[in-house]
Amino acid sequence: MSDDNVLTLPLFPLKNAVLFPYLGLALTAGRPISIAAIESALATEEKEILVVAQRDAAVQAPSREELFEVGTKAVIRRLVPLPTGGVQVFVQGTLRVRIGELEKSTPFITAKYEPAPVALDSGADVEALEREVKDLGAKVLSLARPQTEIDITQLAGSEEDRLRWLYILASLMGLEHQKAHELLAANELTEGLRLMHGYLQYEVHVLELRQNIASKVQSEMTKQQREMLLRQQLRAIQEELGETDEAGAEVELLRERFDKADLPEDVRKEAERELKRFARLPQASPETNVIRSYLEVILELPWNQSSEAVLDLAHARKVLDEDHLGLDEIKSRILEHLAVQKLNPDAKAPILLFVGPPGVGKTSLGKSIARAQNREFQRMSLGGLHDEAELRGHRRTYIGALPGRILQALRRAKVNNPVLMLDEIDKLGRDFRGDPASAMLEILDPEQNDTFRDNYLDMPFDLSSVFFITTANTLDTIPQPLLDRMEVLSLTGYSEEEKLGIAKKYLLPRQLEQSGVRADQCELLDETLERIIRRYTREAGLRQLERVIGRVIRKTAVGFAEGSTEKVTVSPDDLTEMLGPERFHLEKARKDMPPGVAAGLAWTPAGGDVLYIESTLLPGGSGLTMTGQLGDIMQESARAAQSYLWSHADDFGIDAERFRKEGVHIHVPAGAIPKDGPSAGITMATALASLYCGKPVRDDTAMTGEITITGLVLPIGGIKEKVLAARRAELTRIILPRQNEADLHDLPDDVRSEIEFIFVDHIDDVLRAAIPEACCSQKAS
Repeated sequence: MSDDNVLTLPLFPLKNAVLFPYLGLALTAGRPISIAAIESALATEEKEILVVAQRDAAVQAPSREELFEVGTKAVIRRLVPLPTGGVQVFVQGTLRVRIGELEKSTPFITAKYEPAPVALDSGADVEALEREVKDLGAKVLSLARPQTEIDITQLAGSEEDRLRWLYILASLMGLEHQKAHELLAANELTEGLRLMHGYLQYEVHVLELRQNIASKVQSEMTKQQREMLLRQQLRAIQEELGETDEAGAEVELLRERFDKADLPEDVRKEAERELKRFARLPQASPETNVIRSYLEVILELPWNQSSEAVLDLAHARKVLDEDHLGLDEIKSRILEHLAVQKLNPDAKAPILLFVGPPGVGKTSLGKSIARAQNREFQRMSLGGLHDEAELRGHRRTYIGALPGRILQALRRAKVNNPVLMLDEIDKLGRDFRGDPASAMLEILDPEQNDTFRDNYLDMPFDLSSVFFITTANTLDTIPQPLLDRMEVLSLTGYSEEEKLGIAKKYLLPRQLEQSGVRADQCELLDETLERIIRRYTREAGLRQLERVIGRVIRKTAVGFAEGSTEKVTVSPDDLTEMLGPERFHLEKARKDMPPGVAAGLAWTPAGGDVLYIESTLLPGGSGLTMTGQLGDIMQESARAAQSYLWSHADDFGIDAERFRKEGVHIHVPAGAIPKDGPSAGITMATALASLYCGKPVRDDTAMTGEITITGLVLPIGGIKEKVLAARRAELTRIILPRQNEADLHDLPDDVRSEIEFIFVDHIDDVLRAAIPEACCSQKAS
């Protein structure tokens, strides 16, 4: 840049725009350096200013390197102040210039410049390129602005008009900032035409694609727009005549809701068909309410709405530990399922069955799973359900028909992937109205439930994203095909130590909060809680324990409500006054037991229990008499035990004639309680062997196991509950089937260390361990 041609003017830097020569442009200035430059230019007679684009729009005060080299000299035509403090200025480009050094930067930028006219070359090549650009430009304008009346082919007249026409075309296209500056920086007309040709080719391609997409959409929308227009005209005519069309308004409202709803295509077609029927029916028709209810159900079901599940294992582990003490194996299995879902999002949701005694936390565990995954939770009770239509819904031909409980639960959840708990699945009924358990086969089958059809809806609904959790107290009443579809997780009863920990961490704080008593006002000693657990409750779960704790807290709340401010500490001695006499007395191990008595272990829905089998000889009698409400299986165990001893009488040193000449009476105390099961088999055999030998069974020993007629000892269930019951009764030796040895893994470490476990395969081993000095142990020894 020679000093002879160097001129100086205020500089207006543009962030996201380019001003071409010969063209006008409205610009907004808000930066102090821009406003000061405009004011300086307006102070001169010519009102000239340099307009140059910035390389980086984020820079507030650009340096020379941050400005493009080519800009435009312009004249300010009009200035309008803005309420925000800036100004809007209209400038007219007059000359293409090349920017030199910046002379100063405050309060505005001034720059040296020199004119930089574009070389207007000519020739056949240039003319051909110019015609091609004209044709492409006309095509772009016809595609982008079909209503435009500008004929760009007539703009090029003189040599100067050829360049102006090129800049006008660039302005009409709305080129990107970088592309617009590349065109302005072109030193020759040919170079500018080539750049514009490339821009136009790309733009034609994009606009043709856009037009194809728009035409497809337009063809689909034309019918709907026509119907909407006709409806609006009809509504306007009715309003003008003073007529009201409540039915039409309701149809229109439903139609708008369907337009906004996210529905599968087949569901939308069925809904539109029903909506047309609804629109044609008179308002007084009985079918109107039926169709309206049906359409509202379709609208309210979460066809494609789902909550974003949180699959953070650390968070899930934290939530499960916060809500439940112990249950380590159950928590581990739940975390395994979450890990699989995290690694494979397309994996089908698991179907779990929590089986265990009442009050062990099955339902609350389901709520914790939902909270750990940030899913909605819905619970429905199946206890006593007899009608299959309660699950599948009633057909719409019935008066008052509704969807089944499954879809009702999803309708309340408003998402299609909630945690859905089906409580008490073992208590499903069955009668002439149907078999709900058979209906559950489809609902709980991952291979079928993605197309579940409710009788009311009569359209497939996808249940594969639902996390089903079922609960039961026992597996005996669940049909095998249904049980096969679920993964069984057993929740056993709690030990006294576990109950104490849960009471201190969860039950006591909750009851204090519900009673309005602060923790610093009332204290229950650990000894008090232990007394409540042992003497006022007897259960595998925690419900009765929480109720008793609540009674104690309410007793103390009376004093605080009457104005007392003294802290209350509840000791074990206070419980008799608060709760009355102790309800349960510990089943202590019997001492100095007579021959014919043996301690057995039983499983009950409330946990484990110690049952003493009592037997006595009946001189002159015959046969086997059994009392104590014994079930068929238990009676068969007694007969099998007697048959084994009779057949091996010589081996045990027992006179076989006693089996013929003397009857035997077997009694199991607590006669008001029905008892059944095979696990009393070895206890029966031990009691009878002790009776015939006349030697007592060890009073520190309990036993459980099934017996065969050949003397084999078979495994049984409920080991944890039975061992805890023996521990409560202060029995220190337990005889178990050898195949149950692995079940000791479920026991707390302190329980395993306190009790001696003896594992046996044959009844001879049982007798040797239980009656070491009896004649019947001679064979085994």
